[in-house]
Amino acid sequence: MDNQKTTLFEIIDTEVLETKKILAEVYGILKERGYNPTNQLVGYLISGDPGYISSYKDARNKIQKIDRTKIIEVLLANFQGQLK
Repeated sequence: MDNQKTTLFEIIDTEVLETKKILAEVYGILKERGYNPTNQLVGYLISGDPGYISSYKDARNKIQKIDRTKIIEVLLANFQGQLK
């Protein structure tokens, strides 16, 4: 190893990774059921009503494991290109 180079250390936020994983799963499930996933997720995020998310393949329970504020944070950060 070259002692003249600085090695970067990055801590991966597991909460962000889990949020992204669950969002992707729920999105896919909603699409599979014939729903418009974007509309359904927006309805859920705005109202807090889990009825916007299908219970098919446990999607409703999965999305409720994440705080809605965290979902919005992840979506905005992703939109801004700040997440990898």
